[in-house]
Amino acid sequence: MITGELKSKIDKIWDTIWTAGISSPTTVLEQITYLMFMKLLDDNEIKREGNAAALGFPYKSKIFKDGDFTPDEGNTSIAYSELRWKKFHNSEPNVMFDTVRNFVFPFIKTVNGEGKDTAFSRFMNDAVFLIPTPKVLAVCVDTLNEIDMSNKDIMGDVYEYCLGLMSSAGALGQFRTPRHIVDMMVELVCPKTNDKILDPAMGSAGFLLGSAKYLQKNNATELMRKDVAEHYNKTMFNGFDTDPTMLRIGAMNMLLHGVEEPNIDRQDSLSDDNTVRDEYSLILANPPFTGSVFQEDISKDILALCKTKKTELLFLALFIKSLIIGGRCACIVPDGVLFGSSNAHKSIRKELIENNCLQAVISMPSGVFKPYAGVSTAVLIFKKDPSGTNDVWFYDMKADGHTLDDKRTPIEDNDIPDIIARFHNLQVEVDRERTEKSFFVPRDEIVSNDYDLSINKYKKTEYIPIEYPSTQEIMTNIRELEIEIGSAMDELEKMLGLN
Repeated sequence: MITGELKSKIDKIWDTIWTAGISSPTTVLEQITYLMFMKLLDDNEIKREGNAAALGFPYKSKIFKDGDFTPDEGNTSIAYSELRWKKFHNSEPNVMFDTVRNFVFPFIKTVNGEGKDTAFSRFMNDAVFLIPTPKVLAVCVDTLNEIDMSNKDIMGDVYEYCLGLMSSAGALGQFRTPRHIVDMMVELVCPKTNDKILDPAMGSAGFLLGSAKYLQKNNATELMRKDVAEHYNKTMFNGFDTDPTMLRIGAMNMLLHGVEEPNIDRQDSLSDDNTVRDEYSLILANPPFTGSVFQEDISKDILALCKTKKTELLFLALFIKSLIIGGRCACIVPDGVLFGSSNAHKSIRKELIENNCLQAVISMPSGVFKPYAGVSTAVLIFKKDPSGTNDVWFYDMKADGHTLDDKRTPIEDNDIPDIIARFHNLQVEVDRERTEKSFFVPRDEIVSNDYDLSINKYKKTEYIPIEYPSTQEIMTNIRELEIEIGSAMDELEKMLGLN
């Protein structure tokens, strides 16, 4: 979520494009995204050039190559150096508009390799530059130039904020998982370099990016091996969505974070079009909580596991079907999944307990997704393990480091570090009382409670008796207060000459 100065700058860019005559909010969002991508490409290039210079090595893997660039349409060429943000943003508006429209925009559609069939090339193929005038472009470029984009998943942040401007986030279910929640879930499942990772409702690719950054931080040496690097760049990261704008942003995000050819595609993950099963070793996801789908479009094997139209239940069934034996999943579900009484709710919970190993249920406060949604949610962590579940670890998260109102202001109270530390050291949790934030519940107890997974079903509240004054003491205190008030009123009247 963006606030303060960044928010005001994005508002200015949005209003500038909107008032210039572009009436489609989606189009406005796309144009902002393309301009940000142009800037981030050059920012990344500057960083790489600086690193190479500091190490004393020649910089070879250039985004902006030596020589000239010639767009597919047109015979005119331009030096690659002229396509860089640091160069064209200082131009006169008319010159900049001509450069960006006729050269920079065609160039960014080819940055992942001309002629290569990649996710990026597919989703950028039908991208269109629609900034209408030099003046509008100049305002947008000048404003973006003032924004510090270093070390931030800023594309996703801006996308989330713009959805709010479009007043569509809650209705469409398209709100982004906060980065600190993504990071928590990634830290809980610890991606490995041999994982094949899936997010079947990927949005702007937050979970895939979180996994990539985790591996870059914790497995940097291993990623230098040729076979690991090949897997990392081409087969490790897999994501699907039905929204082409989100896919385009996701592909840009992955490229900017060093993943060259992720397997990202436009697909309804719940439909018969998705035939991939038993293939992924790790799933991280926050599937849609709202809406339903046509039952005739849903894959039959998913319906066999959970016959319903509710997307949150269908996605859980999809996760189970998609994992290899031993594969693990961390996903966000609305609280209703944990205690819903319908046959579909009960059947998917029974499947998690009986035919998989449910490891943890982390209950999150209802404000985590504000201002876009106030629904209470939980994180489920499980493995695809036919031997079933033993004890389940529950954690009652009360704070996530932010206020739980619409402003989501950072605060000190934060259970996330404790959650991560305890999950990776579960042997010390065995003797925890159910009056504490975390505790284990035996499988048999969960089964006897109709597979209910809500923490309040098992948590014990400790009541501390409070001693109140006697009635006689309270009445005496009231009489004494009346006397004091009367004396004070008499004194006031004397001061005012009313007595």
